[in-house]
Formats: sequence, structure tokens, C-alpha cells
Amino acid sequence: MYLERQLAKPLARALAGFPAVLVTGPRQAGKTTFVKHELPQATYVSLDDPVASAFAREDPRGFLAAHREPVVLDEIQHAPSLLAQLKVAIDDNRSRKGRFLLTGSQQFALMHGVSESLAGRVAVLDLLPMSFPELAALPPRALADAVWLGGYPELQFEPRARSLWLGSYLRTYVERDVRTLVQVTDLGLFEQFLGLVAAHHGQELNRAKLASHVGVSQPTIKRWLDVLGTSYVVLALLPYFKNFGKRLVKSPKVYFLDSALACHLTRQPSAAAALAGSMGGALMEGWVVSEAYKAYAARGLEPGVYFWRSHDQLEVDLLLAVGTRLLPVEIKKTATPTSLQTQALSSFCALAADVAFPSGWLVCAVETETALAHGHLAVPWHAFTGRLAALLDAESNAATG
Repeated sequence: MYLERQLAKPLARALAGFPAVLVTGPRQAGKTTFVKHELPQATYVSLDDPVASAFAREDPRGFLAAHREPVVLDEIQHAPSLLAQLKVAIDDNRSRKGRFLLTGSQQFALMHGVSESLAGRVAVLDLLPMSFPELAALPPRALADAVWLGGYPELQFEPRARSLWLGSYLRTYVERDVRTLVQVTDLGLFEQFLGLVAAHHGQELNRAKLASHVGVSQPTIKRWLDVLGTSYVVLALLPYFKNFGKRLVKSPKVYFLDSALACHLTRQPSAAAALAGSMGGALMEGWVVSEAYKAYAARGLEPGVYFWRSHDQLEVDLLLAVGTRLLPVEIKKTATPTSLQTQALSSFCALAADVAFPSGWLVCAVETETALAHGHLAVPWHAFTGRLAALLDAESNAATG
């Protein structure tokens, strides 16, 4: 069973406008399945195959000549020297679009090569783990199950193998990708670090404390955090810096991109226990933050996702950039929202009246959208991604006329 991906439309537009398109994202997010489904007529070559990657590295010109266009080059990071030859091939006929569709998983090294060789010739799209609307064809799920299973496609079809799959995924990530991206002499220390980051899911990370707990230097902690970000394991939610009359906290908050990984690394015993336990609020918040990122990425947009907190503890969980305005969003597990839970929304809308929406959203466990005091709206957790997507699409349509 194939589940349609919302990135299909941006991919079609990119192929119509650029000679090459790069689809990047975390391992096992479904990139290969996606590109094969969207370009069934294309020649497909996996550079994960040692024979194919050796051919591409040793004779890049001959390699490209041997494959009929359009061609899908899967896992392009295994043959980075091919990028220079792709530039030559593209420049031979710049007017021809949609010739090469590339995929890759290791963002930092891959994007460095792309920016050097294919700047102006390639569109870059991110395929993240599946968003909640993309799972609509599957049986309905409760919030606890949505958080427990996350968005990796494999877990949607084989939920009983969840623990084994996540353990294998993390081991492969640590032993393969981490060694590739950064020199880690003691993988055990890195695994300890990964667990500590998971324990701080949804919090501002203190590098000094992490360094002390793990027994490494602060520069090492910074480098390892960068690795988690560039390999799509964590998201750094940046604070919104404009000073709305108050001094602001300027450290990012860190969330795992996928809630199933966060549950696994913090040793949650079950879906119900994860949501009911001490980390339940952070896990739900992280799920919503990740869904916001996915809504932007699925439209080929840079994620306009922030948080806001002043030094006097006024805080808004999410600020979503929609056009030139900011939509404030609070996230609570409650099914019975009250005006007390929207005070931060009202305060922010008043402080930032020139750029903020006149009211905000409270994403929570209500069953249907519910009007709240001062124009705020209680949005069901399961409707959040779809409602944000509709808002972004309406803004895009208005901007293009």
C-alpha cells in the first residue's frame, strides 16, 4: 500500500523548473519509494550499490552517459565526485528541465557538495517522516498512538516490530552515519549523549551541563548537536528574536524530529504510559512542533517555526510565520481548555499587534474546533497539521494572485 506524500506537488513544480532536483531527508523516511512512485518512467540507480558508486566515482562522465534520462540517482552522497560531472552535463543544455532527480540522507556533507557544484541548477526539497494527514488512509489513531508510532513509514505498517525497528535504526545511525559525519572515538559516549538529549526533549539544552554529564568538552557537545541536526534526528526550535518590549531568552529548544525515537530513547513502556507520564506534555508538544515543520517542508517552504519566551516567563510554545504575520500557538494535553490557558496568546497578540494574528490557537485534546474567549481557537491535535496546511496554502495562493 502506497501512502501519497504531500511533497508530490512541489516535486512536480521543481522538475518543471530546474534541470536537477535533490530530495533530502532522514534515513527511512521513504525517499526511494517516493521518487520511484513519482517518476516511474525514470532510470533508477542506487548509489548505495558498491558497484554503481565505484563506477560513478571512477568514471563519472561514462556513468552518466550509460543511463537514459530522466535518471534517479539514489543516495548521491555515496558518489560526491559525480556532482561536478552533473554540473557539466547540465550546462551543456541548461534549458532542459527535470533531467536528474537526486536523493540523499547526510545533509551537511551533501549540501556542501551541492552548493559548490550545482548552485542555481538544483532545487532542494526535504522529505521528512510522514505527517498525520499523510496517514489518513490508515485506521484512525488516538493521540497516544500517534506519538508512540511517530511518522516513519515502516512503523505504520509493522507497529508490532516497533521496538526492534527503532533499536536497529538507532544502532545503524550511530555506527554508520555518526562515523561518517564526525570522528567519534567512543560510540558509547555518543549513545549516552543521545539519551541525555532525549531526556531534555522540548527543553533548552545547557551545553555545559551536557558536557559535564557525558565527560567531554563543550565544543564536542556543540559538534555532536550539529550532527543530530544535520542528520535530521533533532530539530532546534529557534527563539523569535524581535524584542516586543521585553528581554528575550535566546537559546533554542531541542526536539526529536520523530516522537517514536524520543519515546524509545527515554524508555517509555507503552503508548498510554508515555502520554500519561512526566514527559507526556513534552512528547505531545514535540509531536506538534514536528508536524508544523512537516507542513512547511511538504510545501517546499523554509520552516517558519519559532518559540517565544521573555525573561519574566511569558512564553508561547510556537510562533508560525504565515506570510508577514505570526500565528501564536499554545500546546496542552487538556480536553477542557480554559481562558487561563490562552493568557500567553492574548499577551503576545497585544505585544506584537503590528505583526501578529489578532488571535491564536490552543492545540489540545478537544474533539472539534471550539471558540474560546478573545477570539482564540481550540484546535484538535488531529486537525492541527491540516489546518496549518490550509493556512499556508491560502497565503501562497494569495501571494501568487
